[in-house]
Amino acid sequence: MMTMPMQIRRVGDPVLRTEVKEVVEVTDKIRNLLDNMAKKMYQADGVGLAAPQVGISKQLVVIDIGQGLIELINPQIIQKSEKTYIDQEACLSIPNQTGKVERNYKVTVKALNRHGEEIKLEGKGSLARAFQHEIDHLQGILFIDKVI
Repeated sequence: MMTMPMQIRRVGDPVLRTEVKEVVEVTDKIRNLLDNMAKKMYQADGVGLAAPQVGISKQLVVIDIGQGLIELINPQIIQKSEKTYIDQEACLSIPNQTGKVERNYKVTVKALNRHGEEIKLEGKGSLARAFQHEIDHLQGILFIDKVI
């Protein structure tokens, strides 16, 4: 399958402010998108990438905070801890800018994997932060909207 080189969209691009569509069926095309997104994330030295960041209006997310690649299709946060914490965040779509953001310390995410099977993942600390940051992208929310 021929792949187009993905470009990371920068803040100001309307696609970053658009709520994106659910993936109806997990196909080879979707799996190919996930592969290309992961490749782009690693090339850009990022820890997460959401489909809108490469101009694709679908609920797809890839994350790797150093514990291996996580692929999420149609991710939803189904549980959040009461406990929150504040830490620095950055974003591949907003180069050279960081900010302190308050996030839930622990979240549970429900999603589909690349085989179309439902999965539930729990994240604490950095992983929970990455889940929340990337899922925000699917709703047109950027970390700069939440900087304190």
